[in-house]
Amino acid sequence: MLDQLKLEDVLFLDIETVPQHAEYGELPELTRKLWEKKAGYLKREPGETPESLYVRAGIYAEFGKVICISTGFIHDDAFRIKSFFGDDEKVLLGDFGQMLNRHFNKPRHLLCGHNAKEFDFPYIARRMLINGLELPKLLKLYGKKPWEVQHLDTMDLWRFGDYKNYTSLNLLTSIFGIPSPKDDLDGSMVGDTYWKDKDLPRIVTYCQKDTLAVAQLLLRFMGRPLINPADVVISE
Repeated sequence: MLDQLKLEDVLFLDIETVPQHAEYGELPELTRKLWEKKAGYLKREPGETPESLYVRAGIYAEFGKVICISTGFIHDDAFRIKSFFGDDEKVLLGDFGQMLNRHFNKPRHLLCGHNAKEFDFPYIARRMLINGLELPKLLKLYGKKPWEVQHLDTMDLWRFGDYKNYTSLNLLTSIFGIPSPKDDLDGSMVGDTYWKDKDLPRIVTYCQKDTLAVAQLLLRFMGRPLINPADVVISE
């Protein structure tokens, strides 16, 4: 597959998500009861409570929300990054969907992320539906056969059919000599950076680094030269 892949047809992306509320105590009564039930399945250590586990709510589309989607594509020897971010999830998801419908709507186009088939792609689709938005073509999977799905996942490529283990993007960038995207933040810090520090720009920068890292990793898999940092263009 990679032998025939045209890089200009690939849209790389990464998302950042947080719990829907800053604190457990802010949850509406029904949502709190539903989270308590969910937390019962997540509890692994003595003393863990629904409140202490609420920091993990952002990874579940039913209890979290998207605050940033960073996309990147290769064009004219440059890697161009465009991010959709903000406090209004419906607006940023709507803008992202419009971009896909306008510019990435052909059968040859692919979405690419790391562990994106299990996280990023379904999370975006679920939150779009929750917000009453129509899914763009690349996220409409109903009735499609596996080989018809226009999604590429660098973790799947690294597995080579071995599904026993999860391999992080940070680990893969390290062993392939790619600059780490985790030099400032990591996923466990995003919630506090958003809700407590109110520093969304810092999160956007982190998300953009992840998107670039995914592209660099795919290039390594294909035996291609890495993108020169001087050739990275970030759109406002």
